[in-house]
Amino acid sequence: MATKVDLLLSGGDVVTMNEAYEVFPSGAVAVTGDHIEAIGPVEELSKQYQAKEIVDCTGQVVMPGLVNAHTHIPMSLLRGLNDDLRLDVWLGYLMPIEREFVTFDFVKLGSEVACAEMIRSGVTTFADMYYFEDSVAEATARIGMRGLLGQTVLTFPAPDAESYEDGLVICRRFIEKWLGHPLVQPAVSPHAWYTATPELLRACADLARAYNVPLHTHISETALEVENCRQEHNMRVVPWNAEHGILKTKLLAAHCVHIDRGEMYDLKKAGAGVAHCPTSNLKLSSGTAEVGQMLNLGLNVGVGTDGPASNNDLDMFEEMRLAAILAKTVSGDPTVLPARIALEMATIGGARALHMSDFTGSLEPKKRADITVVDMDRIHNWPHFSNHTDAIYSRLVYAAKSTDVAHVMCNGRWLMQDRELLTLDEKGVKEQAAKIARKIDAFVLERESSPFNKLVVLAGVQRQESFEVQVKVTLEDDRQILSVLEGDEVQITKQAHYRQFDSYFMFDGEDPDAARLRYREDEFVDDDGKVYQARARLTLLGEAHEQEYPNAVMLSRSRYLAPAEQSLRFYREYFAPVEEVSVNKDRRRWRIVYKETDFAVNLDRVIEPDISTRFMEIKSRTWSRSDAERKAALITELLNLFGVDQTSAESKEYPELAVEERLR
Repeated sequence: MATKVDLLLSGGDVVTMNEAYEVFPSGAVAVTGDHIEAIGPVEELSKQYQAKEIVDCTGQVVMPGLVNAHTHIPMSLLRGLNDDLRLDVWLGYLMPIEREFVTFDFVKLGSEVACAEMIRSGVTTFADMYYFEDSVAEATARIGMRGLLGQTVLTFPAPDAESYEDGLVICRRFIEKWLGHPLVQPAVSPHAWYTATPELLRACADLARAYNVPLHTHISETALEVENCRQEHNMRVVPWNAEHGILKTKLLAAHCVHIDRGEMYDLKKAGAGVAHCPTSNLKLSSGTAEVGQMLNLGLNVGVGTDGPASNNDLDMFEEMRLAAILAKTVSGDPTVLPARIALEMATIGGARALHMSDFTGSLEPKKRADITVVDMDRIHNWPHFSNHTDAIYSRLVYAAKSTDVAHVMCNGRWLMQDRELLTLDEKGVKEQAAKIARKIDAFVLERESSPFNKLVVLAGVQRQESFEVQVKVTLEDDRQILSVLEGDEVQITKQAHYRQFDSYFMFDGEDPDAARLRYREDEFVDDDGKVYQARARLTLLGEAHEQEYPNAVMLSRSRYLAPAEQSLRFYREYFAPVEEVSVNKDRRRWRIVYKETDFAVNLDRVIEPDISTRFMEIKSRTWSRSDAERKAALITELLNLFGVDQTSAESKEYPELAVEERLR
């Protein structure tokens, strides 16, 4: 008597991706409830099982649902927002938008958009990392997909947490809510070592171990990240994570583009999974992971798309094809990653990387019914050869497209049949996404309207209305000035010696508060010329309004000050100035009191461009016309005291002097 089952997928080529890589031409898969009951030739299963529903899969491939090993699905709502940028610049551009727009409802809608796309491309399981991950979980469970979902924890304020302590509390609650759910595997997701403190990393590792859940983080995505880790901690990224307990968890390490062989071995020994994201790594010019070496060492490597804002799609057919081709190019060996292994990385290999291979990733009895059916009858997939045992894998990896996916099932539930989505309203989701896009467009257009707006979005900005009385004079030598400073006529309250590296960004436009942006790095040096402290600042300088006094000038201008937490390259690409002028100088500064009045005296030697003339500046803050007149008179006295020819005053500022020198 035939055993009753719920479903029989009949007549297709069944690609199991089990340990023996069994393939059943004209095979069948029997499903009961949420799991696979049996797999084998269609003749045998048709006799053994009586199904409530029979789906004819002739001319199709029945295979495991694809596993997207790393992504950020709510970022589907940021897809195509700004492309062709380096990773650090792209993140700097994107994070302010996330702070403005990312809410629980934003994440819900972005998850729906992404799930629709992934189902259409045959994905049943994915690993996510984002904010408001509880919203991702609700959408994932409702739609019926399977997810390893990591609540992001950062050391700085995030859209859903003001501090990393708050982030840890949210993460703990998220884990407790979803632990044991049939579709949602909660996880801890410290974003990366460079957005974490050692305490944060240890706390995340402890939390993951306490609940026996995976930990999902970015590791060695860029060469700059690795170099920064070496400079800051005198070690590479994997050992730094290991030192803080990350490798003692069920780790999923995203990217791993710039890890060496020793780090690969450490990850293997820890039982970690690696998510290889070839499209994102290439698009952001982050580099190419040595996947061939990882596989040879026995690492569990899956394939991921990364987020749809950096890829810009969630197409796993495209991703596994690129993974296979790229590995061949990097190694110079066309055999290094054959089609069968590429498909393995996108199915059971991805499940291993996600620590889920016990119940998904391959078609085997008792495993969950996570199944994708691919139509192989379209013209781009003809003709079909069968003389080689791996021909079926070649057709799937090198010729099949995501649009060939006909049916998708997860946990025994149909998510798509005959290319019709069954668990979400695709049209409604697209309409809501269009509304969000219009709001983001308006925000970005306003931000891009001036350097000031871009600066405000990047960081906290302080405005200072600056009034100074100042003079700049040229010097033959500084002996007389040093002699006076060492004497009794003036009182020194503070002195410093530093090298100053200024980059002036010039902009078009009529905004008087945005004449130029100065990125300044100061290196403080001791008596031996060794650097003992450094700092970086941004100053947006408005147009200077001048009023001349005898031997001095009063300048008034607006200044907007902000911390410079990114590299010069980042600000150059983010602000996109019309022109850039560099001025590097050696500066000795004295804060002095002369006749009960504070002044700053700077002795400057301009190194770049190489200007032979040396300069002295005398400055003092002022607040009124009468005070400016008094201080201008005192500056005249100081010039006489220093023995400086008052006719040598230089009216131009350093950027203008640099431009003149460059044009000579």
